[in-house]
Amino acid sequence: MNRRIRNRTYGGVGGRRARALLLPDLYDKIYRGDILDHAYRLAKANGGIAGVDGVTFEQIESEGREGWLSGIREQLHGKTYKPQPLLRVTIPKPGGGKRPLGIPTIRDRVIQTAAKLVIEPIFEADLEPNTYVYRPKRSAIDAISEVHRLLKEGYADVADADLSKYFDTIPHPALMQCVARRISDRDVLRLIKQWLKAPRSNDENGKDQMSGGRKGQCGTPQGGVISPLLANLYMNRFLKHWRQQGCEDAFKAQVVAYADDFVILSRGWASQALEWTTLSLPLDSPFNLLVFTQPIGEGRCYGTRSQPGFSRIRAAGQDNGNPRP
Repeated sequence: MNRRIRNRTYGGVGGRRARALLLPDLYDKIYRGDILDHAYRLAKANGGIAGVDGVTFEQIESEGREGWLSGIREQLHGKTYKPQPLLRVTIPKPGGGKRPLGIPTIRDRVIQTAAKLVIEPIFEADLEPNTYVYRPKRSAIDAISEVHRLLKEGYADVADADLSKYFDTIPHPALMQCVARRISDRDVLRLIKQWLKAPRSNDENGKDQMSGGRKGQCGTPQGGVISPLLANLYMNRFLKHWRQQGCEDAFKAQVVAYADDFVILSRGWASQALEWTTLSLPLDSPFNLLVFTQPIGEGRCYGTRSQPGFSRIRAAGQDNGNPRP
């Protein structure tokens, strides 16, 4: 279904040709009937709780899905659509603590899914090959397999970094620059800005409180359909910069990125590669990537040295590529 929609939307344009395109006319594709219908089915299959309006999929279908989708089309076509506040919830992290999520309403999830169906192929053609999360036909297993392959090839000096609060601190101006490099349609850019600026509803002590909104200058909340794609676009700045600066040859190193984590695997130069990364990507640079704050790699890493702004870890491997126990 996705491929058929893509072909009808772009006329088969993709791959290398997509990298050279700056696409101006995309907004009308988002509220096309077949795309909205497919977006609804994907959102329903993904499940999830209701947003701040309390509307559920069961309620939508009992009242008439076609009429509900028709209302969305009218809002988008008339440019009267405005996203509702996000429902703020927290879920436990595997390593302890809690992760905040911003849950859009079902209406906003369907529209974000429709937008993602239209714009994701454009950006997918431009993403570096060494990032593995939130991409079609890629998974954490693929990232692990690539790391294992590199270890077996002798890239056994490893620096592993976790970007602190990555989703919450991505700067909006720089992120919108990433989007505007491929999309010039002002209505699509306006949609994305609206989602970035959506306020969050916080239910604390039985009282509703709003945070974020138009004054917010950073963050793409986890929980939104469009957020993973936007986070990948921003991470791509670093990966592209790494490649263009010749770091692979300079440090005899490869990078494998997954969400807000990335691993530098080197043949003896991981420490220098990570130091170059922290020096060349300061917080005020156009390629800023936040700070490294959390130590990674329990058990199989040694020689941890904490320094201001990040934790440096060097891991060793045997000649056969297996990590040292």
